[in-house]
Amino acid sequence: MTHAPAASFTALVLAADRGPDDPVSQAAGVAHKCLAPVAGTAMLERVVTALAASAQVGRIAVSLRDTALLAQLPALAPLVAGGRLTALQAAGSPSRSVLQAATGLDRPFPLLVTTADHALLTTEMVDHFCAASRASGAEVTAGLTAAGVLLARYPQTRRTYLTFRDERYSGSNLFALMSPAARALPELWLRVEQQRKRPWRIAAVFGPRLLLGYLLRRFTLDQAMGRVSARLGVSVAAVKMPFAEAAIDVDKPEDLALVEEILAKA
Repeated sequence: MTHAPAASFTALVLAADRGPDDPVSQAAGVAHKCLAPVAGTAMLERVVTALAASAQVGRIAVSLRDTALLAQLPALAPLVAGGRLTALQAAGSPSRSVLQAATGLDRPFPLLVTTADHALLTTEMVDHFCAASRASGAEVTAGLTAAGVLLARYPQTRRTYLTFRDERYSGSNLFALMSPAARALPELWLRVEQQRKRPWRIAAVFGPRLLLGYLLRRFTLDQAMGRVSARLGVSVAAVKMPFAEAAIDVDKPEDLALVEEILAKA
């Protein structure tokens, strides 16, 4: 008995930024953060190249404040000419941009979402995340890196962590929307963004019992994902990334220096 091959992921790279006012843009001397060079190569080019080399990924779309920016990266021209790489006009926020891609692209699912400042992204990371997302059976997955994995290699790095009963985890800027039902999550996050000045309404979205359990560290990561799934009516799973570098993105000039140091030693 033969089985049809699984559909390739459509990759969406979120690359909108604050322009020349972004601290990373200022540190790198560029007009757009995604063009900041890391070891001589623009961050966006690094991310797209890693995605393009993955057998899991088919089409790649880049969400940009200025869609003409792709023309400034001649190394990506063959992907554009071949129709594999396209630019999308960014919406007003990351969740809006994800929703725009999920509704506007032809056959977008499964949809892999990452960011242009994920300068250490590798094809191995992409392959691991996509394979684990398929195996999870969830509608939505998120890549997370355990603090123990990250700090064992880079004790000097400072990250924001989600704390659970079993471990602390840092986001890895890797998300997957596996089917149309997954659109419910960015739609929910859009509502959260709209209520960011009314924290009590954000709490109502997730429910007081879930939030209290998290704050008291009653849940392991997997238990928390199960409770979030039940609360939202969409199955959500965490993909634990075994790569320390998966948790390091370039949010500030110090991150840019750290990434340069890591690549110099590679």
